[in-house]
Amino acid sequence: MKDLIDILDLSTDEIDELIESANDIIKNPDNYREKCRYKKLATLFFEPSTRTRLSFEAAMYELGGNVIGFSEANSSSAAKGESVADTVRTVECYADIIAMRHPKEGAPTVASMKTKVPVINAGDGGHNHPTQTLTDLLTIKREIGRLDNLTIGLCGDLKFGRTVHSLIQAMVRYPNVKFIMISPKELRLPEYLINEVLLRNNVEFVETESLEDSISQLDILYMTRVQKERFFNEADYVRLKDTYVLTPEKLASAKQTMRVLHPLPRVNEISVEVDEDARACYFRQALNGKFIRMALILKLLGIK
Repeated sequence: MKDLIDILDLSTDEIDELIESANDIIKNPDNYREKCRYKKLATLFFEPSTRTRLSFEAAMYELGGNVIGFSEANSSSAAKGESVADTVRTVECYADIIAMRHPKEGAPTVASMKTKVPVINAGDGGHNHPTQTLTDLLTIKREIGRLDNLTIGLCGDLKFGRTVHSLIQAMVRYPNVKFIMISPKELRLPEYLINEVLLRNNVEFVETESLEDSISQLDILYMTRVQKERFFNEADYVRLKDTYVLTPEKLASAKQTMRVLHPLPRVNEISVEVDEDARACYFRQALNGKFIRMALILKLLGIK
């Protein structure tokens, strides 16, 4: 495998191997400090990001490598009208591997076709975010101990949430996984995912508008924010943005073994009072993102 554009580029065996590698990095960090010495990662972020960009950069630094790149389109030649293809063909002259975030779906695919160095999709529009999915899978495995026999609640913006779309595509390949989709009608999971992923794989799922009625059944509650930047109409965003807010009162009926994940950034969909609950693991999840990206960089560069 040269690139990671879509979570389906990875088999479950490869996912399990990356999780195992990340766990070894966590246990034995000193063994990895020089693995990418003299290697350079280019972070090409045409869209704002905190966790994804900084975790990629931290990952490369902790492997002993270096980082070049930009954090917004306006600080690159894209502001002058340069194409993605020309950008990556230039950047490959200076870097060994590229992590790209772009507001247009498919841009990282174009980049991977135009460059000889590995390309990692760090999020493209409302489409895919495979390294967030790897982060989620590592977190679930570390927190729950398994990736099968789970009931997963996906709550909030299921229509535009690329993290949700990628997670579903990854999890349907593990046995006995059930989904409870919790969202307002306007933000329901797209039909193509229901038909082509859930129904085609005979995966059990329920659609509901009630978090309270569902929370007691869950092993994982995956919260998402309603994303202002994906809306064409501000009035719709204002009307829907506070539909679901997780509070300690709502958590009271959840299992003690249940875990709350969130790809972050959080706006107000999880009360800060929930942060001290042992079931809240979204900041541990953010840390796991660094370790799984370290494992992925090593894999794509062919470093053992």
